[in-house]
Parts: sequence; structure tokens; C-alpha cells
Amino acid sequence: MSQPATKKKSKLLTISNLVSRRAPRDYPQAVHDLVVQVKSYLNRAAIDDIVEAYKLGAWAHRNQFRKSGDPYITHPVQAASLLADFHLDKTTIIAAILHDTLEDTEVTYQDLDDKFGKEVADLVDGVTKIGQIEFETKEHAEAENIRKMLLAMSRDIRVMLIKLADRLHNIRTLDSMPRNKQLRIAGQTLDIFAPIANRLGLNQWANELQDLSFKTMYPKRYEKLVKTLDRKQGNRKAILTKIKISIKEHLRAANIKARVYSRKKNIYSIYRKMQKKAVSLDEIRDIYGLRIIVDSRDHCYLTLGAIHSLYKPVANRFKDYIAIPKINGYQSLHTTVFGSFGEVLEIQIRTEKMHHLSETGVAAHWYYKSFGGESNIAPQEHARQWLVDLLDTQKQAGNPSEFLEHLKVDLFPDEVYVFTPKGDIKKLPQGATALDFAYSIHSEIGNSCIGIEVNGSPVPFYTQLKSGDHVKIQTDKHSVPSPTWLNYVKTAKARASLRSFLHGNRRSDSIKLGQKLLERELKEEGLALSAITEERKSALIERIDLGSWDDLLADIGQGKRLPLVVMYQLIDDVCGIRLKAEPSPLTIEGSEGVMVNFARCCHPIPGDEILGYFAEGKGVVIHTQSCPNRAEYSKHPEKWIPVTWSKDIDRSFPVTLRMDTKNKPGVLASLATVIAANHSNINTVSVEERDGKFSIIRFTIEVENRTHLATIIRKIRALEGVIKISRVKG
Repeated sequence: MSQPATKKKSKLLTISNLVSRRAPRDYPQAVHDLVVQVKSYLNRAAIDDIVEAYKLGAWAHRNQFRKSGDPYITHPVQAASLLADFHLDKTTIIAAILHDTLEDTEVTYQDLDDKFGKEVADLVDGVTKIGQIEFETKEHAEAENIRKMLLAMSRDIRVMLIKLADRLHNIRTLDSMPRNKQLRIAGQTLDIFAPIANRLGLNQWANELQDLSFKTMYPKRYEKLVKTLDRKQGNRKAILTKIKISIKEHLRAANIKARVYSRKKNIYSIYRKMQKKAVSLDEIRDIYGLRIIVDSRDHCYLTLGAIHSLYKPVANRFKDYIAIPKINGYQSLHTTVFGSFGEVLEIQIRTEKMHHLSETGVAAHWYYKSFGGESNIAPQEHARQWLVDLLDTQKQAGNPSEFLEHLKVDLFPDEVYVFTPKGDIKKLPQGATALDFAYSIHSEIGNSCIGIEVNGSPVPFYTQLKSGDHVKIQTDKHSVPSPTWLNYVKTAKARASLRSFLHGNRRSDSIKLGQKLLERELKEEGLALSAITEERKSALIERIDLGSWDDLLADIGQGKRLPLVVMYQLIDDVCGIRLKAEPSPLTIEGSEGVMVNFARCCHPIPGDEILGYFAEGKGVVIHTQSCPNRAEYSKHPEKWIPVTWSKDIDRSFPVTLRMDTKNKPGVLASLATVIAANHSNINTVSVEERDGKFSIIRFTIEVENRTHLATIIRKIRALEGVIKISRVKG
């Protein structure tokens, strides 16, 4: 070990030596507990080094306390303990104990390098925030800190393991923090850290991070869900016990050795499912399930057959994550069956090793090594490939906030599995489009794409892919991407590649590209750019407050303006598109001067994800992205444009609600009263009676946005006699 070169380092080491004279009985209980943990898999020399790290950390944080009043050193020790649960190596445990020293104390990188080596110093530096740089906004600072951690993680994945342990202990002890900080930390945890834990296969941590963050942000919703689930658990527990006994006997008869135990979805995933499907807790039928652990891969499939012979499987609810693992390396068979008491039950089947991997993910590598067994590097390979793609995206991102946007999109990857023409499998996130597939192969393939076939048939670029699709890409080296493509892609890689291409052009190239794109749109209407008068050009430039015609063309070439919108702004009513005399700042951004209509087929309201479609005589017609009629316009994908809601909207929008109700006196009056009390007008109402006992009531009402609508739905759902309520979108 090198000798300290400065007076400060000499002081640090002297203090550390003084601290080392303390007897072990003087250590806090947390340190004793940590030593007991690491004794099970580390040697005496490693334990001595860990104790030395504690002494230095305790001295460095000697005058610091947490909001709870506890000495600050208790926090990094607890973070180290979380990592010891996974049998992380000595270096990681030491770095976890010292992870806040560079940021919050006078300890330097060189101090750590001299005393514990470069590996520890690099890990601590990777976790440390960028505190010395001034950023334009808090969002930029957050994005840059996360980017820095991911870069360090690409060199050593233990950086993120330390950060996740740090975040998990912080979220467990949030109660003493001010409310605004609680909300900020919990929100960031749900958006970034819980999904990263899930992506690394750390399911235990991911579930706890989600539940504790949800509890912090929405305490009343959390408590209500917990109480309702506890109330329901009594009956379910008895049913599950009987089913477990039946399965064990059935597998024993088939000579399959297995462990069978029950499992329950975490609170946050139940809440998300209720939100996604717009249903009540009573309508979620797979809250409880069973997990079966067997001793080999072959026995997984034999067990599946045995289960299906015992209980009837639910159609289209089987997933084979053993043959095709999830993107984080997770492996298991999932099947949903009708139990012996008529309830729906999800059953997971896996081996012991698969089970441990599903709980520990990338940490499984060190766990197996600690027992002298074969380490499992598959999760690390998956994580490393994800990081390579992510960092490639980061290079193309225009700024830290844009990178953070890409990261958030990339962290919610419910996968679909599609096939290349050669039969290779490509994994893409749920909702990925045919154009996303092109960019997933290579950015140049995406940029030069001119056509896509799915299962042998040509499809629009925005077609969402399904598992099992066979996809073929057609390219032309002379082709260039259109700014409208930004509306067709869902993945971070595709969006970053497109933006990089559009922003990366030099101004002269952008002007040429913008002119080419505008001429193409005019040609579709049988017009030429040369036919547009200078007076018309000048009027448009003045109206949208640009300096010159070249500025407008450059904006088109860089993707800042859509050529289709500019074309209609130029040609006015030449082709039957009547433009408003004044710009419409009311509802839709980016539609200056163009007539805007809202589709009656899906009734979009502020807060919905929307698309614009140019229709002759109607201007831009706004549809929801999930509109059932969207497929009818697939022959003209170029007329779909990305649009966003204006920030200041001062009007109401029609929306249709369907209510299934019991036939009781006063139900209709109660519904109307609730709607009126929540500042909404009723446009139409219809009642359809069913079997004399039930009715279907449809109201078309006026709402301001999705929040306003959600309030009304919540109040109606609480009424006696209302069985179910839903928004009608098609």
C-alpha cells in the first residue's frame, strides 16, 4: 500500500488508526450484524478490511446525522448489509460503506485509492453525484447524474448495485424527511430506480422499491388496497392450501419432486393493473398464484403437462420464458388455469437455479461464486448488452433531458418476440412498431427504410408488432427519414437515431432536405413549390415569426416542423383545406393556422395520447392513439402527424361513459346529480334494459381533461347500484 503523499492523507490514516483501537464490543449493532453476514462467505482478512472501512467511514461522517437523528454511518452500513444478503464481494461491501464519503466528507479519491485500492475508489466515484457542475435545471442535473452512474455501471455493474442498495435503505427510512423531498425521491424511484432493479433481475428489490414509493406518494390508496387484500386473503388462503395439496399429490404420483408455495402480486403491480384496465380490485382475478420449484428443466415441462391435466388452462395465457428468456435473463413457465373452485390462478414453474436467478438477477454471479459453484453470467451479459445499446442512445441524445426521456421509455419493456428473415429472434418492448424493428437492427437500416413486410404482407411503418411476427425490411441507400417518423417509433434507440439524423445535418443540408420534403408533399397534391408565390411565402414567414424562407426549410429538415403542416399553411384553400384567419392557440400545439377537428369515433380529451390526420375539407382531425378507426387510414401513413395538447386549454370536450347498473328507483337521478355536482354538462343519455334486473346507461358528458373525467368516474363508481363504469372510446 502506498504511503500518503499529503498532510491531509496522513491525518486521515492517523485518525483511522486511532479509531482501530476501539474494542469490537464498542461497535454499533449494525456493524456486528454485517460482520456476521459476511462471515458466512468471506475469509478473515476480508472481514478485517471491511471493519477498517467502517472505521474510516465512521470517522469521516463523525459529525453528520440523518433526519431521524441516527448517526449518518448507520445508513451506508445498512446499504452494505443489503448487498451482503446477495454475497457481494469484499470490494463492493467496502465501497458501499464508503459510498457517500467523496460527496459528503473531506475524504478524497486518492485517500480511498491509497487505503483500499483503485477498484474501491472507482466504485465510490461511480456512485458519487456530480456536485461541482452547475446545470440549467434540476431535471438536467438529475439526468446528468443518472447518465454518469450508467456510464460507470457499463464499466462495473456493481456501481448500480451499490446505488440501488443506497436507494432501498433511503426509501425504507423516508418518514423523517420533509414531504416535498419524500415525493421527489419516491417519484424518481418509481420512474428510474425500480425499473432499473427490474431490468437487472433484482425482483425482490424492485417490488419493495415500487411498494414503498407508492405508499409514500399515495398513502390512502395504499392503505385501502392493503386492508381490502387482507380482508380477502382469508378465503383465498384456504382455497390455495387445498389446491397446493392437490398439486403435490398429483406431481408425486407422476414421480416429480417439487416444492409448491403460494405467492401474491405486490401492491403496486395490482394498482397499475387496475389503472391500465380501468377495473376495480374485485375484477383483478390473478392477485394470488402458485410457484412450483422442480429439479430440472425437463421436469418443468413435465410439470406443466401434469398441471394442465389437472386443471383446465385459460386460452392464450401461457408463456414460455425458459425457451425464450426475458430481456433480464428471467426464466420460468407461466400458465393460467381455472382452479377446482372456479377461480383463475397463475402458476409459475421453474428450477431452483431459475428461481434464485429471478430473485437476485445480476447478483447471482457473486452468490454462486461465494459457494465455489459455477457462476451465472447470463444476467450480466444481458445487462451489459442493454447498457451498450443505452449508451449508444446517450451519444445520440441532444441533451441530458432527452437522454432521461429515452431512458424512461426504455425501462418499461414488456417484451414482444419477433423473427428476422433468417429466423433469429429479436426482443422489442411492448408497443414497438415495424419501424422500431428496422432501427433495432442498425440505425442505417432504419434511416434508409422504404418498406416493411410483416408475415409476408406490406404494412405501414407505425404497425405495432406482436410476438411471433416475421418482419422483413426493404431499404434504399438514397432514401432519407422523414420527421414524421418520430411519431411512429416507441423505442429509445429508434427515437435517438432519428433525432440524431435530423439534428445532425448542417444548415445547408437541412435546407436541402427541408425543400425536398416540402416538394414531395406538394407533389402529392399535384402542385409544385415554384407555383407558390413569394407573397404567400412571406405571409407565412411573418405569421409564424421566422426570419427567412431558409429558416423555415431548415426547421423542416431538422424535424422541428412537419412538411405536411407547412404545405397546408402555404396552399390555404387551394385544395379544399380552409385555414382559419387567426392561429388557433386553443388546443393543439404545432397546428398554427390549420383548422382542427376532434374525431367523433374516439372523442379525445386533454391527457390522452393523440395523433393528427390530415383530411380534405376538415384540416387536422385529432384521434386517440388507440382509436379503432386508425387502421382504416393505413394506406396514407404520411398524413399522420405527431401533435400535442396545448398547455392552456379553456374549453370542454365530449366523452361517453357506459354504466352497468341495477334496476333501482332513483339510479338515473343519482348519476345525473353526481355529474352536475362535478361541474359537467350532460349532452345525451340512453338507457338499455337487460333482463328486467339490470340496465346499461350511456351518458355523453363534457369534461375538461382526464383528471376531471377520473374524478367523475370515481364518484359514480361509489354510488349504490352501479356495477361497472367505463369510458367508451370507439
